[in-house]
Amino acid sequence: MISRRRLITALAAAPVAASFPRAARAAYPDRPIRLIVPFAAGGNADFVARVTGDPMQQLLGQPIVVDYRVGAGGSLGADQVAHAASDGYTLLTGSNGPLTVNPFVQAKLNYDPIKDFAPIGLANLAPHCLAVSDAVPAKSLAELIALSQREGVTAGTSGAGSASHMTLARFNAATGANITHVPYRGGGALVPDLLSGNITSAMTEISTVLAQVGSGRIRVLGVAWVERSPQLPDVPTMIEQGVKEFTAASYVGFLAPARTPADIIATLEAALIGALNQKALQDKMLQSGAELVPDDLMTAKGFAAYIQREFELTRAAARLAGLTPS
Repeated sequence: MISRRRLITALAAAPVAASFPRAARAAYPDRPIRLIVPFAAGGNADFVARVTGDPMQQLLGQPIVVDYRVGAGGSLGADQVAHAASDGYTLLTGSNGPLTVNPFVQAKLNYDPIKDFAPIGLANLAPHCLAVSDAVPAKSLAELIALSQREGVTAGTSGAGSASHMTLARFNAATGANITHVPYRGGGALVPDLLSGNITSAMTEISTVLAQVGSGRIRVLGVAWVERSPQLPDVPTMIEQGVKEFTAASYVGFLAPARTPADIIATLEAALIGALNQKALQDKMLQSGAELVPDDLMTAKGFAAYIQREFELTRAAARLAGLTPS
């Protein structure tokens, strides 16, 4: 029996028009599509927009123009897409911040992340991990948890209210660890302090520490995913180490304004699936430390359910972290 991923790949290789809905095929798209990235160039959202947008525009037959709208932790760009015309020509590169974190840390959002967008599909999953410098004696999660209960243990994250901060709050609650949060301005900013011993550990995306792991200067104790990372096959998952059903990742997907016609969403969904099943793109994603997106999450329906789940997990994590909108 042919797998669903192989079937989708085969369809993506066929003439593109044949895979798109007939109604959408006649009229959409007939001009360039604007893809808003609500963060500065160089980050994960920018990376995903560019490596995914290029094959998507080839499949759609129209340019996809990346447009940076930076500010308010991603909320500024999300707000612009939420209030754009529902015609499929303004899309959002959506991630944890504007979709499932900011509602619990920002008091004045001008959009509803659940009601004001039409999900197209998930494009990238970057699992979180707990890492320490090689000087830290703990060799497993259990040893780090025990260390935190005996003496002061700190963990850096990408910032107060960030996705990795929420993961740390959930981890403390799930394990009984006593790890003190140290916020930084982005994942890359914490690496020097981790290496120097100014912080004991870091809860961050695998991609943040992957280069230092290769040099032996940083050790990953556990990955917050359902299976081991292809980049770190010798590192057990947190689930394997007894943290039941514990997964966490930074994610990036594409969304359109709410009320965008279903045939346009289906056209964009087909282009995204075709792009994500190209081996060249998959290789780039894996090299970045990401996981390949499961088939069901590439779809509009699957991504919508994923956002709803992450929204509720973040609501609980914000409560655990003592965060209130401000």
